[in-house]
Amino acid sequence: MSADKTTASKAASETQLIARAQRGEEAAFEALFNAHKRRVYSLCLRMTGAPTEAEDLAQEAFLQLFRKISTFRGESAFTTWLHRLVVNVVLMHLRKKGIQQVSLDEPDTSQDEPVERDYRDDDRRLLGSIDRIRLTRAIESLPHGYRTVFVLHDVEGYEHNEIARIMNCSIGNSKSQLHKARLKLRELLRSDRQTQREETQPAPEVKEER
Repeated sequence: MSADKTTASKAASETQLIARAQRGEEAAFEALFNAHKRRVYSLCLRMTGAPTEAEDLAQEAFLQLFRKISTFRGESAFTTWLHRLVVNVVLMHLRKKGIQQVSLDEPDTSQDEPVERDYRDDDRRLLGSIDRIRLTRAIESLPHGYRTVFVLHDVEGYEHNEIARIMNCSIGNSKSQLHKARLKLRELLRSDRQTQREETQPAPEVKEER
């Protein structure tokens, strides 16, 4: 079977599962849960940086899915709709914790480069050359608003029009937040490298007085 036919078959199968879950079939909902649980947890973990919180939020997201799946109308891909729900659950949790968010309506005052430019190729090379642990730590240090858009675009692979639907913002704001997130990420990584160099430099020799 060709890749296109396999993809079409999976899409048709998921559409059937969704329809059955909307009718209240527990087995269909369980199948959807098993198909998406790893990616939902991964998204929660990248947004929070805390495994225990991510587990709790992933469970909450699936509870929300169970309650709201009847409202899915197929106007967007199911994964896009589901991830919008997950992002909303996480953002609501962060607001309740009182963690400061970066406004998606904040104008871009950066003078480094125009927002419209796509940095994907350069950043893929950048990301490929950096140790994974240091990169993960830097992503977790991003302000939550920046981190969310960065994770959705550069990690999960969503396009800006999809992110705009998930985050309920404009495409321009999504591009602006990604631009700022990448600049901030470079700054964090440069600082991390500088700290590492300073820590690995040999201590100056102390001459003993005779």
